[in-house]
Amino acid sequence: MHSSQLPQGIFSAQWIPTDGDGIVDRAALAAHLAFERQAGVAGVLALGSTGEFPFFSVEERTDVLALVAKLAGQLTLYANVSDVRPRAAIEVGRRAKALGYTAIALMPPMFFPVSQADVLAYFLHVADAVGLPVMLYNFPELTGKRIDLPTVAAFADRAPMIAIKQSGGEFAYHRDLIALGREKGFAVMSGSDTRLPEVFSLGAAGAIGGLVNIVPELMVEIHRCCTAGRPGDAALAAERMAEVGRVIDRLAFPPNVGAGLAARGFSPGAPKSILSPASRALAAGIEADLGALFDAWGLAPGPAAAA
Repeated sequence: MHSSQLPQGIFSAQWIPTDGDGIVDRAALAAHLAFERQAGVAGVLALGSTGEFPFFSVEERTDVLALVAKLAGQLTLYANVSDVRPRAAIEVGRRAKALGYTAIALMPPMFFPVSQADVLAYFLHVADAVGLPVMLYNFPELTGKRIDLPTVAAFADRAPMIAIKQSGGEFAYHRDLIALGREKGFAVMSGSDTRLPEVFSLGAAGAIGGLVNIVPELMVEIHRCCTAGRPGDAALAAERMAEVGRVIDRLAFPPNVGAGLAARGFSPGAPKSILSPASRALAAGIEADLGALFDAWGLAPGPAAAA
């Protein structure tokens, strides 16, 4: 069972800048969303992994969703409502629905061990209670749980599934998911930002990535060239994406995305987690090195750098 509103194109796994007290920096978020819109992104996933959703309370998450909806213009909006507490996921999802979000994203419940049958039951319970189309979100490195193919298939048969976001190190899983999506009528959106030509050659509909926050124009160009049947025209953009990946991977996710955002001239806000001096030094090095690359490539800086 699927919705006709299947996603395609490049979506930002949206970074949410906050101050030291966890208050969202509205001006920084507005400037960044305007930049992404101008670059041609198709939509936004709010409060995903890059959005660091575990750091926000339910009330804060609903406030963030409201602010993103207000600032995002005509971009398609998805809300990650994942939570170990089903009631919290439902509450955030219903708020997203009231705000006009197109769909919700669901990761498996984290922390406690659960069977695939229980993962499916959780997905179905939240989806039924919220009443929006669903994008499943597979990122085993973060959740500790893989969404296995039979679980995806069973959910697609029983709920309004429009997509699955495939993130993490198991790149080959794209193939199975894309084949299943063709059978069941859902899209596959990739989180493999630095391997987009491969992703699109396999038949993925688009990408939802953290690096969209930093170099959206490169990722939009790759998607446009590949979907037009001209992947060779995206060779330079793909090479630059790989270089961005090599630099940014010197620091763990997601603080590395914040360093990249700063390199592009946007305010990433205060770190939401406690960073060691060593991690702060790595972040500063990433900011400097990416900034030099962006200057060499002629990528326009954001408002902070231009000020």
